[in-house]
Amino acid sequence: MLSLPSIAILGTGSMGGAILSGLVHPSVTVDGGIRVTNRTVAKARPLASAKVESFALEETPDANARALAGARLVILGVKPYMVADLLREVAPLIEPDAVVVSVAAGITIATMESLVSGVVLRAMPNTPAVVGRAVTGLAGGTRSTPEDVALAKAMFETVGAVIEVPEEKIDAVSTISGSGPAYVFYLIEELTRAAIDLGFTAEEAAVMVNGTFLGASELLAASDVGPAELRRRVTSPHGTTERAIEVMQSADFKGVFDRATAAALARAKELAAAG
Repeated sequence: MLSLPSIAILGTGSMGGAILSGLVHPSVTVDGGIRVTNRTVAKARPLASAKVESFALEETPDANARALAGARLVILGVKPYMVADLLREVAPLIEPDAVVVSVAAGITIATMESLVSGVVLRAMPNTPAVVGRAVTGLAGGTRSTPEDVALAKAMFETVGAVIEVPEEKIDAVSTISGSGPAYVFYLIEELTRAAIDLGFTAEEAAVMVNGTFLGASELLAASDVGPAELRRRVTSPHGTTERAIEVMQSADFKGVFDRATAAALARAKELAAAG
């Protein structure tokens, strides 16, 4: 059992909702409760439960104030371009001992600390949080104590693994594990299309491709060797897999990923500059 202090999530969309899914697990107790906000009733209403008070700004104009009252942990789940304006609005409402955690890419701790007087952290979880398989990068701020970071870490561990990093690495985390699920889904899309082009139905392709990715991931997790060795074991000399890998290598797969992650990191820096 894990016990956490009262929590507010401002902006409970896909990522905020994923974090919420871990907090409402039966093994987690939140003393003082969980209060969340969204802009619309349509988004807010489904989140309400015995453990969660959910407010819609369109129906309850002081929703953020209600959520923040007494909250010891405050999660900012809004889009990056909204973070600064939200902090300007709610800064006077945040409890003096609250730990504020942003999950927005690109918005620096310095920017947020200039807008609020308390403790600010940055986190970069990913969407597998919905199924308890997130990887979250967590960075402390200039005012945070080890206890503040430990509190936020415990919260994010309800939805998966957490790595503590200095802030200068948090945007790099976003390019790997933050954006990483999209890269995996893109590979699955393309391999599924290839299977359909070979004459399989969409249903057959999904069984083959989805099952292959799931099985390979579970094999890697259960193995005592890394992905390079597991790939070698599948790749028989002069066989079909070797020929396919040669095609991928000739297409400079490493270069593609290097350029893709560099582009994502550059965009994170653009967001920081805009914030």
